[in-house]
Amino acid sequence: MTPPLIQPTDRGLYCAAGDFHIDPWRPVERAVITHAHADHARSGSNHYWASRDSLGLLRRRLGQRAEITGLDYGETRSFGPVKVSLHPAGHVLGSAQVRVAHGNEVWVASGDYKRDADPTCAAFEPVACDTFITEATFALPVYRWPPVAHVARDIHAWWQDNAAAGCTTMLFCYALGKAQRLLAELPTPGPGPIYLHGAVAPLTDDYRAAGVTLPPTRRVSEAPSDEDYGTSLVIAPPSAAGSTWMRRFRRPLTGFASGWMRIRGNRRRRGHDRGFVISDHVDWPGLLQTIEDTGARQVLTTHGRADELVRYLTERGLQARPLATLYGDDPEEEA
Repeated sequence: MTPPLIQPTDRGLYCAAGDFHIDPWRPVERAVITHAHADHARSGSNHYWASRDSLGLLRRRLGQRAEITGLDYGETRSFGPVKVSLHPAGHVLGSAQVRVAHGNEVWVASGDYKRDADPTCAAFEPVACDTFITEATFALPVYRWPPVAHVARDIHAWWQDNAAAGCTTMLFCYALGKAQRLLAELPTPGPGPIYLHGAVAPLTDDYRAAGVTLPPTRRVSEAPSDEDYGTSLVIAPPSAAGSTWMRRFRRPLTGFASGWMRIRGNRRRRGHDRGFVISDHVDWPGLLQTIEDTGARQVLTTHGRADELVRYLTERGLQARPLATLYGDDPEEEA
């Protein structure tokens, strides 16, 4: 029996015909990377291939000495008899799906992706294939995203109310992707300055260096020791909540921006004043639409609700099975 074109190994998803891995979780000789989140881009491999738009973020993640080849979207690179090309995934800046073609067989490893419009990255591009490897982070019917413009207006109105009361607006979200998307989507001007946590600021600089237009921001680390922050919006990663870093802010009101906020009890359990439903992952309708758009005969599901999605697809006549990976274990990626 011919082995699958892409299969899991102890180092990651491996294409034996082309002798390369996709988003390996251990060091390998040749790694094709979908995007710069820590669970997909790990250091130590000898050579990386990734989208040209992601190079700044990947060098920050993998180190300046990492050997990385940038590819334009749609550009084809040969790995022996296997043809590989990268296509927009719409997840974060530079995120890509990996199209792998060998003979008459085409597989697509999508990495993480979303279908909603995002001014900070290239829009998702459906890619026809025989086998589609998809994330299943939010693969339940309850997960349906509201229009981002509505969410951004809600955040802006909350910020205005807090500023009028002299309270700092503290918004927690993932430092790479979510923070920059929120900055790009927020109506301008705001009632005060926007400050960034030290984990958010350098990544935001990388977005600007890649040509993404974002509003002016300041670093918390560069603020005077007596800064009031009373009308400010402060964007920080979830790990900052409850830390000593928070002591500098007077009367902060906290919000959390994540797809997990779609479940009302999650905000209460996390102890935040507000929850805002916005995700850089595909929601349930977008997930089903994407699978249909690919025309895939076989669907392999990874992380999140992988088993539930397999059950749903097989009940509707598709070939589907879960694929064991280590994706989704980035402690800072609050989807």
